[in-house]
Amino acid sequence: MSTPAEKMVVEQLVPHGVTDERVLKVMSEIPREEFVLPKLRRHAYEDRALAIDCGQTISQPLVVALMTQAVAPKPDDIALEVGAGSGYQAAVLGRLCRKVITVEREPALAEHAAATLQRLGFTNVEVAVGDGSLGWPAEGPYDVILVAAAARGVPPALVDQLAEGGRMVIPVAVSSDEPQDLRLYQKHGGEVTFRSLFPVLFVPLRTG
Repeated sequence: MSTPAEKMVVEQLVPHGVTDERVLKVMSEIPREEFVLPKLRRHAYEDRALAIDCGQTISQPLVVALMTQAVAPKPDDIALEVGAGSGYQAAVLGRLCRKVITVEREPALAEHAAATLQRLGFTNVEVAVGDGSLGWPAEGPYDVILVAAAARGVPPALVDQLAEGGRMVIPVAVSSDEPQDLRLYQKHGGEVTFRSLFPVLFVPLRTG
């Protein structure tokens, strides 16, 4: 008998281009229901984003999986996430990287995410309160940067904090009347290039 998480992997992730075995394994094991509001727990594994506190959302499982696969996390990587939200994406990265710093601007969300991650035994994930567009220079540079909010342009601080050979995935708001463009940025020889992945809809990245 498969668990709801295993069913989600088979029915939603595998048919839609998630091929990384490590990502599939981790997402079949992490209890997503622990990261949603109690009244929405029964919807935790549905193929959609769900509301969390402070007007934010937890991304649909497929988007989490595809973004994680795009940054290709390695066991020795140090990762930065911008927009901790409920902590679910940070948990996925935490299982795939050596260390994760996740920055959240809403103190209440940060506190709740930290408590959930601690309760579930994620000792390598640190939740910080701050302006995510400034990154978290103290622990950089980062092999992986994953931004879970849409920016008007790529914040320069995040480019600066990307390590040589690093990968960053970020939704970029190209115009107000179209979906955002999810992009993968890579740094080689100090040069940063990007390619578009697919259209997405994220809450805006708020600065300050």
